[in-house]
Amino acid sequence: MQHTARARDAGLACGTLPTGELNSIADVPGVRVGHRTLVHGEIRTGVTAVVPHGGNLYREKPVAAVHVLNGFGKSAGLMQVEELGTIETPILLTNTLTVGTCCTALVRHAIEHNSDIGRETATVNPVVFECNDGYLNDIQTLAVTEGDARAALANASSRFDVGSVGAGCGMSTFGFKGGIGTSSRRLDLDGQSFHLGVLVLSNFGRAGDLRLPGGRVVAPPEAERERPATEKGSIIIIAATDIPLSDRQLKRVIRRSGVGLARLGTFWGHGSGDIALGFTTANVLSHDEKAALVDIRILNEDRIDLLFEAMADSTQEAVLDALVAAGTMTGRSGHYRPALTDALSLIGPVTS
Repeated sequence: MQHTARARDAGLACGTLPTGELNSIADVPGVRVGHRTLVHGEIRTGVTAVVPHGGNLYREKPVAAVHVLNGFGKSAGLMQVEELGTIETPILLTNTLTVGTCCTALVRHAIEHNSDIGRETATVNPVVFECNDGYLNDIQTLAVTEGDARAALANASSRFDVGSVGAGCGMSTFGFKGGIGTSSRRLDLDGQSFHLGVLVLSNFGRAGDLRLPGGRVVAPPEAERERPATEKGSIIIIAATDIPLSDRQLKRVIRRSGVGLARLGTFWGHGSGDIALGFTTANVLSHDEKAALVDIRILNEDRIDLLFEAMADSTQEAVLDALVAAGTMTGRSGHYRPALTDALSLIGPVTS
């Protein structure tokens, strides 16, 4: 990551579990993240790619699960993940109206590496998530191209920027500038160290509802004037771990993202699209498996509370990470979002 202020730089740590070295989803070995950011004229948008491992994802599919907290959204690929419990492409994040473009980019990318797709073997399930950045971005221009999606994939690295980058470029959170955030927790099981990491595309929350660790409410200066009656934002939560889990266990874990969101002050309103997807790099199923029976390791469920805690804390901190890193932005038609850090400088140090 570049030297961008992060949540902990502002005193916004969540929970007591230790973080990974990077405090990032990329603390899970093999996971990489890339961005393509578009800022010109009234365009404030982009693409973010999450790549679960360095191999051929179509041939070697990580076990995965999805959980919809509130389904006012247009994401693609969720149905097959729910049914089969695996993912077979990288995960792309973008704005609402360019989901189709990103799906096509993922299909082309998969076919380039698997010439039998749709001919000798099954088709491919592209997974794309979205949030509506139309307040700051001229979303009707459909500015994101397949080339932008491919660039995000090509840029994927274990060290990546957070804040107003990639898909997070035009996003808003609790009336402040939102975007991409990340956090991780290190977990010790049977004498080994593992990680659970979270990345969020944060674009949710009513102005005036944000609660910091410790319970203090923070609002942008115009919150009383512009405070909406309804919650119409969205958040996408991507969780990765190297702990061996079944898809059922993963679903149980990613449900706890809602705990972290609730701590921040949201209630998942009618118009909100709040979706979590989790995958494990420890259980990977082969597309070309010949055996009728295969072995798979899973976590002793008596230990799963540790993952629940890590998921809640990492989700909460990842949103704060996005807010701290994002800065201010003026976008379409002069629309403006202030930075959380400016508000924090006015109210003094944060105490938990």
